[in-house]
Amino acid sequence: MKLDFAKNVKRNMIANAASSGIRLLFPFLNRTLFLWLLGPAYLGLNGLFGSILGVLSLAELGFGMAVVCSMYKPVADDDRDLLCAYLRFYRTIYRCVGAAIFLIGLALLPFLGKLVHGTVPPDIDLRILYVIHLVNTAASYFLFAYRGVVLGAHHRNDVITNIRTAVSVAQYIAVFLILLVTRNYYHYVIATVVFTVVQNVLLVKASRKLFPDIEPHGVLPLDLRRRVISDVKSIFMHKVGGVITNSTDNLVISAFLGLVAVAAYGNYYYVVTSVAGLVAVVYSSMTGGFGNKIYTESKEENFKLFMRMNRLSTIVIIFCAAMMAALYQPFMRIWTKDDPVLVRHSLTPLLMVFYFYIMQSRQVLLVFKSAASLWKQDRWKPIVAGAVNLGANVLFVIFLPDAYKLDGVIFSTIMGVALIQIPWESHVVFSAFFGKAESRAYWRAYAGSAVCAIAICAVAWLAAHAVPLDGFPGLFAKATVATAATAVCMAVAFRGDLLDLLRRLRP
Repeated sequence: MKLDFAKNVKRNMIANAASSGIRLLFPFLNRTLFLWLLGPAYLGLNGLFGSILGVLSLAELGFGMAVVCSMYKPVADDDRDLLCAYLRFYRTIYRCVGAAIFLIGLALLPFLGKLVHGTVPPDIDLRILYVIHLVNTAASYFLFAYRGVVLGAHHRNDVITNIRTAVSVAQYIAVFLILLVTRNYYHYVIATVVFTVVQNVLLVKASRKLFPDIEPHGVLPLDLRRRVISDVKSIFMHKVGGVITNSTDNLVISAFLGLVAVAAYGNYYYVVTSVAGLVAVVYSSMTGGFGNKIYTESKEENFKLFMRMNRLSTIVIIFCAAMMAALYQPFMRIWTKDDPVLVRHSLTPLLMVFYFYIMQSRQVLLVFKSAASLWKQDRWKPIVAGAVNLGANVLFVIFLPDAYKLDGVIFSTIMGVALIQIPWESHVVFSAFFGKAESRAYWRAYAGSAVCAIAICAVAWLAAHAVPLDGFPGLFAKATVATAATAVCMAVAFRGDLLDLLRRLRP
């Protein structure tokens, strides 16, 4: 069964656009209430527990991604019996994963105190709070999260996104009221558990409504189980490297610098993740479509589509990076009320913009790589990059001056991604699926885009800093000037590329 790529991409992009707006606005309001009502130490607790549970999520090993990608071919062949067998296999695995996460998480209870430098808020019991977070993480595995693979394999991520968006809106409204009325962090965390259950119930209902003939029954053949296990071994190594890269930053900062430093880092990192969510509207809408086209189209057609979507993503990334370069620090000063503990010097936001660009510039490549199940070929890449990141983290935090320790954490991540991950994963895609000519075309486009990004970011930064106003009026004026300068530069650099790409997406 050949899926309608353009229709599904547009449908997913609309859902993702709405979701990104929600993820941008409501978490910002939520984080702001935390800062103003509870203080930065509570934000630090959120970041710390998120990192610990991110490490625990390694217990999932990567079965979800492996099963989704394994289902692309039976979807293309319209083999419903095989899809049902995959779903039953996945359900069994996820229930085991949920139990493993919960038990391993409980085993970490005696060591929580060693992960916090300094004191915690006096009304907080770390162990009780941690157990509530742990229950929230394990709940999805015990419930119906496995049903999401059916929607993902059919390129219907818009359904998952719409459910998550609706539940998120309800959840944020509820926790806003909880924080305003009770100012009780325990109530806030318990509410997240309730909404996790609600989201899973809605997900299973939607999956059964759209695909009533796909239910968990039957036995997956031994050779296919072995293939999934082989993919999982490689994906697990990717997940280990990803956790080392993404989750240990907060752990290192907490252990060496304290919870307030975690909150300061988290505020800057939050801006990156929020803007990255806007870019994800483009590339996260394509995964299932790429997976289907790999089995229904030629490599030449796949490369044309890959370059087209990469170009569209790059244009969005450069615009976002330019606006971040112009407005990052003025926004942080307003958001944190110019708290000297939370507002860093100007190098910090510039490094974050660099981090944002290199991370997002590889996302379309990673989407295609996942859709093509190319995990084994670079399974050592994330381990090497993660080790470099962790080692550099510790060295920078120990030896750099106090004012630059957080910058060292950011720069260590940039090193791992730019010097190891990007070259390695691009080599895998172009050697295993495309070819040398396509590789040269890709790198020419990548280099040209990087030069444009640096120039346009510099213009936007200079334009914004030419505005002498401060506060909200200054932020608005800087945004207006930076947007105009960026738009002019984008028009000169890319001309009609964006319109051409959008026309090609029409059915």
